[in-house]
Amino acid sequence: MAGLVPAIHDLSRCEKKNVDVRDKRGHDMERLALRNYSGFMTAPALAKKKVTSGAARPALLLAWYDRHRRKLPWRPPAGEWADPYRVWLSEIMLQQTGVKTVGPYFEKFLARWPGVDALGRASLDDVLRMWAGLGYYSRARNLHACAVAVLRDHGGIFPDTEEGLRSLPGIGPYTAAAIAAIAFGRRTMPVDGNIERVVSRLFAVEVSLPQAKPLIQQLAATLLGASENNSRAGDEESRAGDSAQALMDLGSSICTPKKPACALCPLNDDCVARLRGEQESYPRKAPKKSGALRRGAAFVVTRGDQLLVRSRPEKGLLGGMTEVPGSDWLAAQDDQSALQQAPALKGVARWHRKAGVITHVFTHFPLELAVYIASVPARARAPEGMRWVPVATLGDEALPNVMRKVIAHGLGK
Repeated sequence: MAGLVPAIHDLSRCEKKNVDVRDKRGHDMERLALRNYSGFMTAPALAKKKVTSGAARPALLLAWYDRHRRKLPWRPPAGEWADPYRVWLSEIMLQQTGVKTVGPYFEKFLARWPGVDALGRASLDDVLRMWAGLGYYSRARNLHACAVAVLRDHGGIFPDTEEGLRSLPGIGPYTAAAIAAIAFGRRTMPVDGNIERVVSRLFAVEVSLPQAKPLIQQLAATLLGASENNSRAGDEESRAGDSAQALMDLGSSICTPKKPACALCPLNDDCVARLRGEQESYPRKAPKKSGALRRGAAFVVTRGDQLLVRSRPEKGLLGGMTEVPGSDWLAAQDDQSALQQAPALKGVARWHRKAGVITHVFTHFPLELAVYIASVPARARAPEGMRWVPVATLGDEALPNVMRKVIAHGLGK
């Protein structure tokens, strides 16, 4: 598949591509892939092997999807149009988070805010509290900002094109394509991690991620259904959204990262990686760069049945979330420098360090926190920028997972 590599440089020059250009280039990429596919097989193997045509793959994929589609809270019954609000909400939640984790949060959000207008009128604090525990909290801030923008600028109705959707806060190329295809039938192919895996194996894409993303996008577009009508309101049925969801389901249930169930795959006849016996080696990935370990201290202070907390700055990591006071998180942090950043409280003669450390892994770095505890008299005031909250109501606070672990350790739970 080395012959596919030059295509990346061609794609990088196409910064703005309309659907027709993308689809045409997608078929070019497919033909190139098939030439390489036939090139590595021996003549006897080719004589025995009938390669599935590119035109047949979308139909095979949709037929499989019609039989095996997953039942998900945000998916309507077969044949019904998806609610743009549900599609958008689920796609934001599913960014870097699995379906099993997202399900209960989705149901909880939907019960509280059944439509974008209701969410757009909610406070950011309420949204952050409801989001607590789901992680990657910038998504919650963008979710709220997007709902406000749809309500304010679009009369509570989501734009129905990729371009219009990308103008909204928190909606990037993938999410815009997913909403456009699934909710509005636009003929576009969103590419998530599952689809990357399926496509990279089907065509044996040798380029490593993330450099391979443009090429995989083009190849994935060849798997769209053949409907020519792009509009939800059109006369012909558009199944672009079903094509995308079929690939997502295929990657989730059949073409899994480890031990894929190739015998059950509707596209297994001409999957290049399968024919080579190298399924698990795709997609090719560049070595991960792990960030340096950072260290810090967290201070768990109680006043009777109350806990001292503060809110993090709106911008940055865990923006707007609730935390106990703590030191900076630095690679060179040591106990002495961390203790110098403890909150100034009357009645605290010394800090007691709890045994062990709290560990947490963020996207770009791992973290270790030493936990210090102290108790103060009933009339002690909270330092500026901090507040006392009843321990019994901590469930109402927007606490990230790392702080939940810190508090549980500090309170001895």
